[in-house]
Formats: sequence, structure tokens, C-alpha cells
Amino acid sequence: MDYLAINKHAWNQRTQIHLDSTFYDLDAFIQGKSSLNPIELEQVGDVHHKSLLHLQCHFGQDSLSWARLGANVTGVDLSSESIATAKKLAVQLHLPARFINNDIYQFGENNTEQYDIVFTSYGVLSWLPDLTRWAQTIAGANHCWRITSRR
Repeated sequence: MDYLAINKHAWNQRTQIHLDSTFYDLDAFIQGKSSLNPIELEQVGDVHHKSLLHLQCHFGQDSLSWARLGANVTGVDLSSESIATAKKLAVQLHLPARFINNDIYQFGENNTEQYDIVFTSYGVLSWLPDLTRWAQTIAGANHCWRITSRR
């Protein structure tokens, strides 16, 4: 089974559905409402002037909410529809954020940048076939963490 193709197709289809949903409430977001919950804000803390990598960012609401708080944000997502939407929202809202359309495993293998914070949100783990590679992507991108492999 090609999880990557199936997953990408599924999320490309979900993007427009989510944009139109009351759950994501895009109109309120555009008007300035944050998509972040108090627990996320508390646990992540002050992001002002910090680099933040958001893995599996979907169409960028959380990424752009972090940018509104002063983070230098890079969002990564498998869905080309989601990333195209995130880029449009960033321009529309005049928020500095970079969005990359890539599978997080491929991103992890090719990424050479280091970030102060690596963030991911609810519901992302069930879509991943290899949590070790996911964790290695996180550790490789965060200048505070290092993973060594025992083989």
C-alpha cells in the first residue's frame, strides 16, 4: 500500500471541506482569532523572535497563529492543496511564514535548518506509518535535541 499517495489524496480532498467547515471557522481566523488552544500556548510559551517548524501544518491556521505571536514560522505538509491555501492566507493576512509542500519523512531527510521549536498538533500521529522516523525528523530539526542511532 502506498500510504503517501493515499494520504496526499485524502488530505487534498479534505482541504476545501475544512475551509468551508464551522470547526475551522476561517472567517473568524481571518478576522484575527487564533486557532491555538490555551494548552498549546502555555506549553510552547513565548515564540516571539523564535524559529518554529510546524510539521503537518494542513492549511496553516496554527502556523499563522504562531506567526501572529511573532514566531518565524515554517510549515510543512504533504497536501499540495493545503500548502497552496496556506501560502494564499499568509499573503492575504500579511504574515511572514514559509510553507513547504513535502512529506515529513522526505523533509526530515533533506532538511538542514535548525529551529528553536518544532510543533505539531492534534490528530497527526494516526496518519504516520513510522513514528521513529517522525521523531528523528523532529530531533534533527531542533537545535536542542540530538538523536544517536544504535545499529
